[in-house]
Amino acid sequence: MTTLTLIDESGTRTGVPLAPASIIAKPRHPLTSRVVYAAAHVVPKAWADNVPGAPAEIDWDQTLAFRHHVWSWGLGVADAMDTAQRNMGLDAAATRELISRSAAEAASVGGRLVVGVNTDHVDEEHISLDEVIDAYKEQLHFTEDAGAGVVLMASRHLARAARTADDYRRVYREVLQAAGAPVILHWLGTAFDPSLAGYFGSADTDVASSTLLQVIEYNRERVAGVKMSLLDAGAEIAVRERLPESARMFTGDDFHYVGLIEGDERGHSDALLGAFAALAPHASAAVQALDAGDTARYRDLLGPTEALSQQIFAAPTYYYKTGVAFLSWLNGHQSAFSMVGGLHAARSLPHLSEIVRRANACGALERPELAAARWQSLLTLNGIEPAEVTSEADLEEALA
Repeated sequence: MTTLTLIDESGTRTGVPLAPASIIAKPRHPLTSRVVYAAAHVVPKAWADNVPGAPAEIDWDQTLAFRHHVWSWGLGVADAMDTAQRNMGLDAAATRELISRSAAEAASVGGRLVVGVNTDHVDEEHISLDEVIDAYKEQLHFTEDAGAGVVLMASRHLARAARTADDYRRVYREVLQAAGAPVILHWLGTAFDPSLAGYFGSADTDVASSTLLQVIEYNRERVAGVKMSLLDAGAEIAVRERLPESARMFTGDDFHYVGLIEGDERGHSDALLGAFAALAPHASAAVQALDAGDTARYRDLLGPTEALSQQIFAAPTYYYKTGVAFLSWLNGHQSAFSMVGGLHAARSLPHLSEIVRRANACGALERPELAAARWQSLLTLNGIEPAEVTSEADLEEALA
C-alpha cells in the first residue's frame, strides 16, 4: 500500500493511504444536456526565465496537449482567461499566440473553443471610454479572425473609466455591435480581482445585475450567454431566472457548481469553470450521467469534487491558478510544477497538502502512483520525510 504524506501548518506529518484511480470512461457521443467549458492554464518552459515581471515563455507542446486532454473528455476549452494567468504572468504577446495556436488546434479536432477578449494589451492604467471600446474591438477582431468564439471579459480599464451604469451600457452596446457572432459576457467578482469592484456600475449586486440584464436585453442577438464568477449561488440563480431564452448562464462559481449545474424545475446553469481544468474526467462523467437522466450518479461523481475545488479557490482566491497547475503536474500533464510569473510559489505546502488530501479522497488523482511520487519529491525537496499510516482508523478517516 502506498502512503501519502500530508503536512499541516504546524509541521505535523500524517500518513494516509493512496486511493485507487477512479474508473471513468470517456464519452462515446457528444455531451448534450449541458454545455461545459474548462478554463485551461498554460505550461511554461521549466528552464526558462519565467520569474515575476518577465515575459511568459510557454511550452507549447505541453500547453496544447492539455487542451487535447480536455477535448478528449468531450468538454470545451475556455482559453486565454484568468486560469491562463492573464494579468498575472501571461503578457499580451503570449496571449495572442495562445489564442492563435489554440484556435488552430481546436479546428484540427473539431473541439469547442472560446477565448477571452479584454483590453489588457493597453499599457496605460487609465484610458477613456472611447479608448476602452477601441481596445475591446482590437482584441475582438483578432480573436474572431483566428476562428475562436469570444468571452467578453470584465475590463479593469472599464471599471476605472466608468462613472455610471450608462457608461457600461454604452461600452457594451458599441463593442457587441462590432461582434461577428454572439459572445459570452463575463462578470468577475472581487474575490478574483479586487480591481473590478463596482462592475456594471454598482457595488450592490442586485443593482449591477439589473444593468447586466439590460445589456443582454438590448443586445439579444449578440449575446450567447453570461459567465458569472461572483461565488454567490443566489445571485447567479436570480440572474439566470431573468435571462432571455436566447442566453445561457455559464456558472463560474467554483464553490457551488454541483447544484447550479444540476439545477431545478426553473432551470440550470451550464459551466465555464477553472475547476474543471483540474477535474475534466469527473466533469465529463457527471454530464454523461445527466445525459442518461441519472441525477443520483451525477451527484455521486461531482459532489465530492466540490470540496477539492473550494480548497483550490480558497482565499486569496486570485491564487487559485497555482492549485490548477499543481494538479496538472501531479496528474502527469506537465513535466514540472512551474508557472509563468513564478506563481507556483503563491501557495504554501500545507495548502497544497490539503489539495492532495481532497484530490485523493474524491478520486481526482488520475495516476495515483505518479501523483504520490511527485508529491513526495516536492516534500523531500523541502526537507520533509515520508510519514507512516498510524492506524486503521486513520485509513478510514482519510478516505471518508
